[in-house]
Amino acid sequence: MPADVRAQVPPDVVEIERGLSRISHLLSRARQHHQIATEAGVPIDRAAVPILRLLAEAGPQRPGDVAARLAVEAPHVTRQVQRLESIGYVERVPDPADRRAYRIRLTAAGREGVDRILGVGCQSILQALSDWTPQERAQLATLFNRMVDDFVRHAAERGVLPR
Repeated sequence: MPADVRAQVPPDVVEIERGLSRISHLLSRARQHHQIATEAGVPIDRAAVPILRLLAEAGPQRPGDVAARLAVEAPHVTRQVQRLESIGYVERVPDPADRRAYRIRLTAAGREGVDRILGVGCQSILQALSDWTPQERAQLATLFNRMVDDFVRHAAERGVLPR
């Protein structure tokens, strides 16, 4: 960051950006995902995890809605859904609101797979934060979710994400 821009930004914001950059790099490493997927015994690539997680949390979705909610291009979702269908993790079902459309939903195997991935991920976080008190973890969770919600709102207002 240029010195003139850095001088205008409060030091705490610079440190937040630095921390986010570090965690983003850590979480986006393919090796990290491969380790979690291997421990969980789930044969999916890291691009499929957000789709499975969304379906687990929100229920069946149209492919376009999945793409919009994850802020990715529709062809990305189509490719991932095809892969997930081929291993039996998702299935296409008629959309009750529009017979011409379909929704994607988790199968029992998909639910089990996403649960195993999330379980291994949560255990990894618990181990990494083993010196933290439950109160510190709760405070982090509250502030982290508040920050993400504010980032999403801000991005939607700027037209970067759907509202």
